[in-house]
Amino acid sequence: MKWSINNKFTYPKSTRSIYNGSRHYLVDGERLPSVTNIISMTKTTEEKEALEKWKRENKDSEIILKESSNRGTLMHGYLSEMLMGKMNGELIEEVNLPKKMAETIITHGLNDYVKEVYASEECVYSLKYKYAGTMDALISTQENKLQICDFKQKNSPAKREYSSIRNYFTQCILYAIAHNEIHGTKIQSSVILMCTPNLIFQKFEIEGQEFMDLQKEALERVEHYHQLISKSI
Repeated sequence: MKWSINNKFTYPKSTRSIYNGSRHYLVDGERLPSVTNIISMTKTTEEKEALEKWKRENKDSEIILKESSNRGTLMHGYLSEMLMGKMNGELIEEVNLPKKMAETIITHGLNDYVKEVYASEECVYSLKYKYAGTMDALISTQENKLQICDFKQKNSPAKREYSSIRNYFTQCILYAIAHNEIHGTKIQSSVILMCTPNLIFQKFEIEGQEFMDLQKEALERVEHYHQLISKSI
């Protein structure tokens, strides 16, 4: 581990629960919808149809999705422990795929890139826009750039123009907006660190004008979500 831990920010305790069929957070007595649920409900018709088409054409789709989800959960757990100095990735002897994927992200995406780690698996929320979520990590880079960092496992390599990458950026940007609101930060950058089961590593970063443009779109999706919910009540 080549970074230091900075406890500058205090994050709230939150309770996650299913409310009206979707994940919500109870923060300071207020029930707020999750960022992941907002993104899921506001995907384009083309995205939703593509997923349904893939499910129809793959008889083992449910098994694939479940295995992928379980693998991602384990990978995130290892990464969180490594980030916070609770596990030395270089000393892991047991061979399993999620650990190897976590090590790959540490080696290629975090070592020599991260200067400080401020948070891992912490809740952020916005009372202004009414949502909450758990960010994978808040880091500062060697260039002192504060970033929301998100870890993803994907079954095959992705391209930046994929809608899935845009959704990942949207997720990170909503975390940044919430963090800026509650903690007075000025985060305008995020990075996606991704690994496939065959250990192909990819990095996608967004900042500057591209970040600001997508921030506007992200807030429009939050508004659209609340409109959808209000119509269904």
